[in-house]
Amino acid sequence: MAPIALETSVAHDFHGVKVPVKSWTRPQKTSEKLEYAELPQIDLSLFDEPGGKQELAKQLYDAITRIGFWSVVNTGLDDERVLRQFSFGNSFFKEPLEEKRRFPCNFAEGEYFGYRENSRWIGDTGVKENVEMLNIPKAIPAYEDVGKHRIVEQNWEEIASFHRDLWDKVIRKLFVLISIVLELPENYLADAHAYDEESDDHLRYMIYNVRTQEEWDKAQAYSKGGHTDFGSLTLLFSQHIAGLQIRTPEGEWKYVSPVDGGITCNAADTLTFLTNGFIKSTIHRVVTPPKDQLNVARLGLLYFSRPGANTPMKTVPSPLLDRLGLIPEEDKDPNKPVVSGTDYVRARVKDVHHKTVLDRREGTAFEFKGLKVQNYYE
Repeated sequence: MAPIALETSVAHDFHGVKVPVKSWTRPQKTSEKLEYAELPQIDLSLFDEPGGKQELAKQLYDAITRIGFWSVVNTGLDDERVLRQFSFGNSFFKEPLEEKRRFPCNFAEGEYFGYRENSRWIGDTGVKENVEMLNIPKAIPAYEDVGKHRIVEQNWEEIASFHRDLWDKVIRKLFVLISIVLELPENYLADAHAYDEESDDHLRYMIYNVRTQEEWDKAQAYSKGGHTDFGSLTLLFSQHIAGLQIRTPEGEWKYVSPVDGGITCNAADTLTFLTNGFIKSTIHRVVTPPKDQLNVARLGLLYFSRPGANTPMKTVPSPLLDRLGLIPEEDKDPNKPVVSGTDYVRARVKDVHHKTVLDRREGTAFEFKGLKVQNYYE
């Protein structure tokens, strides 16, 4: 059964009112000198050139096996369309709380569509999370009945078009390149994450609300560790507020620089499971912004690609992985019961988010039917 965003019983006096959408522009970049990670850059304009896919796959190899983070440029998505999505997100977070709460995420079932409120306490710090988000499912018939907040409903054609174009122009191509690296049929991973099939993919509007320095200090003293993402690929559009850090292969924390006209990408857990550790699910975290950006909210626009109900979480039949000895014998057995991508992702979402207080997770791991991932990284 397809997930739903549960509608709550709140006043709907404003439901039919047109939401004003004010144009949003990126804030100024920080003037502080930060130590940035060097990330590979993939130019997707070369994808359809003769030999282009093979050359890009060579460039991507190091990113997915060693770093796990990279950027893409020349995606075919105009920045005007990207800024328009930022504007929708910014307008949504200014909506009355009653409207935002109308369709909350159903974390009890591990479902992530809808609104996530910044309501959870961070341990015993007396500080709450400062993150809000709205997760919008794929524009396919399976999710027609998922509840839509009024700004999404009123701008659905534009949001749905961006949603699908992002998958077609960027995500599909990345899966083709990764399949080439793995010596699989080019469409193997794209088919395993097909847009028209049910999966928990979502476009996300996200905001880190302004905190005082004292609140940041308390929150990060409680837990400043890194994490990995749940699905297969994460795409992050540039927004200029510094705060995202990755843990480099050398074990150092370094900032991720915004990419003008590009998208920052990272591999996530289910790609690691599908390749038995060959692809690295990148460890990352969000830290206190620089002092000259401390009083500016960090608005985010992201896309999370996740494997669907028909994608088994076992090592893919890659000739490369086979030569490296990374395909266990049990994964070659077509009759062995295997957990699906959707089941794994929802189990982890429930474990992480179905709670009112964020607990310390140092030294702990999440395990589900033989799949295991750390909850916390120093």
